[in-house]
Amino acid sequence: MVGHSLLTQFEQVTFTETTLPFVDSVAKAEEAVQEINQAALRDGARPLVFSTLVDPELSAVLAGANARILDCFGVFISPMEAELGVKSSHTVGRSHSQANTTGYFRRIEAVNYSLSYDDGQASKDLHNADVILCGVSRCGKTPTCLYLALQYGIRAANYPLIPEDFGKMQLPSALSKLRHKIFGLTILPERLHQIRTERRPGSTYATLVNCVSEVREAEALLRNEGIPYLDTTTRSIEELASTILKHANLQRTLF
Repeated sequence: MVGHSLLTQFEQVTFTETTLPFVDSVAKAEEAVQEINQAALRDGARPLVFSTLVDPELSAVLAGANARILDCFGVFISPMEAELGVKSSHTVGRSHSQANTTGYFRRIEAVNYSLSYDDGQASKDLHNADVILCGVSRCGKTPTCLYLALQYGIRAANYPLIPEDFGKMQLPSALSKLRHKIFGLTILPERLHQIRTERRPGSTYATLVNCVSEVREAEALLRNEGIPYLDTTTRSIEELASTILKHANLQRTLF
């Protein structure tokens, strides 16, 4: 993620990103070096390698690659050791371990909850949700809920707004007492039309006229109910999730 963020600062260069996970032995480090060197020959340019290896022996092997090695851990570990007055463990795979079983099971429970309460499938335990996302069909509710659950351990449910709700211009009865947990999502009608056409081509559901009408009515309903909402058209799931966490005042339990 650090490497990807740094690459985005060079808009004039097109990068091909490759991830080499679980390099936890000398043999795997040597395989990584071979792959890096092959990329250098194929592309005619030295690759940039963002390394998170903590084992000095593996880092030494990687240093032999025909690439510009940027040691992400090396930049931070030494200053932190000096400040804290202790040596780091240099343990491989520490960030992906299950040492924190409470956090791990929290994430699994949150994912199961989001799957069970996807697209209004159930409403019995909606009050146990940390956040409820509302919006028209195919505006990005499901992937955002699953991202919140998997990445942050947030119990996120989603509930669709349908034409019947627009006629009453009020929230569905299942949500009427949960307004404080609701966050709205919307989308440009043209983009919604594209998405729905891929799913159900030729249907009234996917027509641009219908998409324009549903989006307009959904936004009016959300404004009428005083519910904040975000446009998902140009936002990434990561940005949506972070914004929702901030506005809903939710505390992430995982990173």
